[in-house]
Amino acid sequence: MNDQSLSRRTVLGGAVLGAAAMAAPAGAQTGQPAAGAGAGAGGARLADPRSRYTREPFPEQKQPWPGLQREMTPVPDCGETSYRGSGRLAGRRALVTGGDSGIGRAAAIAFAREGADVAINYHPDEEPDAQDVVRLIRETGRKAVALPADIRTLDACEDVVRRAVEALGGLDLLVNNAAYQQSRADMLDISDEQFVRTFETNVYHVFRFSKAAIPSLPPGSAIINTVSVNSYDPGEELIDYAATKAAILNLTKGMAKQLARKGIRVNAVSPGPVWTPLQVAGGQLPGTMGEFGQDTPLGRAGQPAELAPLFVALAEDGASFSTGTAVGAHGGKGNP
Repeated sequence: MNDQSLSRRTVLGGAVLGAAAMAAPAGAQTGQPAAGAGAGAGGARLADPRSRYTREPFPEQKQPWPGLQREMTPVPDCGETSYRGSGRLAGRRALVTGGDSGIGRAAAIAFAREGADVAINYHPDEEPDAQDVVRLIRETGRKAVALPADIRTLDACEDVVRRAVEALGGLDLLVNNAAYQQSRADMLDISDEQFVRTFETNVYHVFRFSKAAIPSLPPGSAIINTVSVNSYDPGEELIDYAATKAAILNLTKGMAKQLARKGIRVNAVSPGPVWTPLQVAGGQLPGTMGEFGQDTPLGRAGQPAELAPLFVALAEDGASFSTGTAVGAHGGKGNP
């Protein structure tokens, strides 16, 4: 099979190869080999996915929205010390929304270590986390561009894309990842303001950023949207958030069909329960933090670093026949 006829299975295989390029991270951000690690065929070191990261319940904690990753307990692992690149995105130019923390941060770090210049958008209140990412990108020798903005308006979205294109000298990789999430046990407690804000942040920004970027994206470019297990199996306490993620999944599939004629691929990464600032800034109902991720077959929540290889696999040229797909990281529970 040649590179022009990759199946989705091959993309997933690429993700696994990307993961193999990473050192096994800590069970709880310690930097030591995970418990249960062993040697595979040929001496390759393997990490048991059940114990690669902490299985202990997360302590109850709360931060004002949007939350800072550096103040979480434990601090999420976004690949800061574990991701090792191999030039898979050399010369690429990427824009990542929500790139200061969590899944967006993991994608930005991985892209830079694979050879890409990276612009990150983030809410102005997240500046401390964003500066950490800028430093990490620059340590790789790649260009880092910080673009703070509240992206709930058309003007803000178009301005961020324009500044990214100017600063990077072009654009060929767009990750629409930023999201707003607030849990409510009762639908009657979801205000109209919350409902509108969730859609403005999550859905409108995907449409607006993509539309603004398309004129600058040459054939071979990639757009990657972050969806969710909630796209398929909505949590009863997240009905507004889940509805936006279902909409983004549908946008991904529709955009892929239309943009194929321009040579632009559009795919999605679908996380399950992953430890990010979303959870401590209103994403979990009070008193339930210790339950987060405990019901997955792997028995734990995911860490952002575990999704980074999926973004890289969907971004690189080797996935040239994959468009309109969603690749999941749900710990064994959910679709796809």
